[in-house]
Amino acid sequence: MPADFNEYFKNKMDQEESPPQKSFNDFGKKATIIYVLLALAVLLIVAKPYTIIQSGEVGIKVTAGKFDPIPLEPGMHFYIPGIQKIIKVDTKVRIINYKSEKDTAFGNLNEGIIEKPAITVLDARGLPVSIDLTVQYRLNPANAPQTIATWGLSWEEKLINAVVREVVRNVIGRYKAEELPIKRNEIAALIEQKIREKIDSFKNKPVFLESVQLREINLPPKIKEQIERVQIAKQEAQRMKYEVEKAKQEAQKRAAQAKGEAEAKKIKAQGEADRIMIEAKAKAQANKAIAQSVTEPLLRLRQIEVQGKFNEALKANKDAKIFLTPGGAVPNIWIDTKSKERAANLAQEQQ
Repeated sequence: MPADFNEYFKNKMDQEESPPQKSFNDFGKKATIIYVLLALAVLLIVAKPYTIIQSGEVGIKVTAGKFDPIPLEPGMHFYIPGIQKIIKVDTKVRIINYKSEKDTAFGNLNEGIIEKPAITVLDARGLPVSIDLTVQYRLNPANAPQTIATWGLSWEEKLINAVVREVVRNVIGRYKAEELPIKRNEIAALIEQKIREKIDSFKNKPVFLESVQLREINLPPKIKEQIERVQIAKQEAQRMKYEVEKAKQEAQKRAAQAKGEAEAKKIKAQGEADRIMIEAKAKAQANKAIAQSVTEPLLRLRQIEVQGKFNEALKANKDAKIFLTPGGAVPNIWIDTKSKERAANLAQEQQ
């Protein structure tokens, strides 16, 4: 067979077999991509090289044991498993309750609330005193990586709990047990001030202190009984003082009422005396005016007028008798002789 024919036949066979081989190669490439994508999906699901940071949290990325100084904000963040990890820390307000009795009302619902036994300390005389306290605080989110790197994840025990117990022990140790209830406000303010100063003195300001509340001061039974006796005595003294003051006020009230009544009577009597005096003066002035108005000519005129009236009367009763007072110009007695009984009585009276 000629060489040219063989060459032609070989080329023909190559052309007929080339399209299927090309399709197979393309399918293989696509399958490889799909396998890679599936492998990546499985890796994401199994290895989970990401984390979601919620609001009120920050993330701390650790690469080969080294803390990234910039905290991660809320959202989704990726990391390399085996080499990197992300630590989530809570930056919301947290509470430590130091109390004598454990609160089991809410069970595990008290998120962010830590309960600890009441703080037992000694007073100035060495007597045991139990203090119930509530401390509110929150982690400084800007310096969270440095805080965790320095203090670890148990930073609350090392920063808050240790400081609170130290300050309460030092402050309560200055007072006697019986002074604690009396100076409660002073002690509460001093405890908060000292805790705030101590926490603010730490490097990088790891924690923001929100508030410190002194809830209860539990004293030894003997001291409590002694304080109760003193309180009862004070209350009794206050009651007696009140009774004395009340009696004093009542006496002052009665004295004021008596004085007022006496003043009223005095004013009334003075008014009556003034009235009588005024009336007497008025009458005296009237009499004086009348006396001044009676003159000699007036008396003579009146005598003439009266005499004329008697003369007229004698004309009608000729038996009548008239007696004149000695030295008087005006007749004083008129006797009607027609009435003999009346005349006899008048005559006897004249005798």
